[in-house]
Parts: sequence; structure tokens; C-alpha cells
Amino acid sequence: MPIAGKGMLLTSMDVDATDEADFNRWYDREHLEERVAIPGFIEARRYIAEEASPKYLSLYSTETFEVLDSPAYRKALGNQTAWSKANIARFGNMIRGVARITISHGKGRGAALGIIRIRPAHGGHETLREALRTALDPKSADGIISMHLIENDPVLSRPLTGNASDSDPGAGDWFVLIDATDVNPADAAVRRFTDNMAFKPMVVSSGTYRLLWDIVKADIS
Repeated sequence: MPIAGKGMLLTSMDVDATDEADFNRWYDREHLEERVAIPGFIEARRYIAEEASPKYLSLYSTETFEVLDSPAYRKALGNQTAWSKANIARFGNMIRGVARITISHGKGRGAALGIIRIRPAHGGHETLREALRTALDPKSADGIISMHLIENDPVLSRPLTGNASDSDPGAGDWFVLIDATDVNPADAAVRRFTDNMAFKPMVVSSGTYRLLWDIVKADIS
């Protein structure tokens, strides 16, 4: 599988322009490295929207799904730094998905990411999953590196902000992730998916992001 591990934490949020400089500094100087240092975490990737909402997106891969409810991870959540607490309190429109990686086709990561949020019909999870095994083919178009499906755990996918009633954690939703060499092929792949009548009724949102940077465990060992 091109995505290392079996679990993934997806976080996405907006932040006011007045707080953006500190927010980016915190993410780049503390937060990603701090999370990847947790036992069982493998890597983290950080993105900025090309045509998507919320503006910022991060993906964290873990060795197993269970790492995302492990004592080590819960300890980290319960012992946030003052810098972390200040920035988390500023999050707007937050999405937090604690997910299983159930499909991953292709090899490698792209400089751009297409993302499609889908809401499976009641009782239709297995049928949809099997349809996606065929549809998520990175060889179907130039510029597509790999394609993946992550499925949120509805219990663990809850926001960490104080205004949970105003956030959208996407509990129970799935996300299709499309790694591409550039934004244009990522956008084209997203549109092929969202225009497909087999999937269109289940699409909640979609968009494209550009990779800012990534970090793996070996970088901090």
C-alpha cells in the first residue's frame, strides 16, 4: 500500500487571517513533529487549499488504527502545550476524522491532493466499498499517482475544539484521497468521480489541495 500503516487522522480547519502567521509557525515548528513522535505514528502531511474548504488540511498515518485510541495518543491529547491550546481554540469549520485506511492503490505521494467526502447510504457500505475498489484506479489517467479510501470511525471522529456544536467532524463519513503530480490532474480526477451518477448522490464536498510539506518518523529519530 502506498500509504504506510492502517490508520489515518485527518484534520482540516480555517483560521482567521490575523492568527494565520502564528498558526502556520506552530504547525511547522511544533505540531507535526510532535504528533509524528507519538509511538505508532509514521508520517504527517500538510496541505493548503487550491480550491477547497476548509483552507488547511493535514493527514497523519499510523501503524494501526488502534494507535489513534492508544494510551500514548490520549496522553498527548490530554497534555497539549500552551501554544497548541491557543491555536486549537482558534480553529474554525473544523473537520476531524479518525479513520481506517481500507483501500490504497498505486505507489508514492503527489504534490497535489484531490479529496472527496462521501456519506454512504444506510446499509450500503460494503457495496460502495467494492465499487470503489474498481473506481480508485491510479492508472486511469495521467498525473495520478495513487488513490485511497479512508473510513471514519463515528465515535472517535470528534472535534477537539470547545465549540463542538458548531464544528463538523464528519463522523461516519468516508474520504477519497487522490495523490496527483499537480492540481489540474487532481481536479480532473475529482470531477470524474463527482460527475459519476453512481457516486454523485453520496458526495458531501470535494476539492483540491497543494502539499506544503511532510515529515516521517525517520526525520526525527
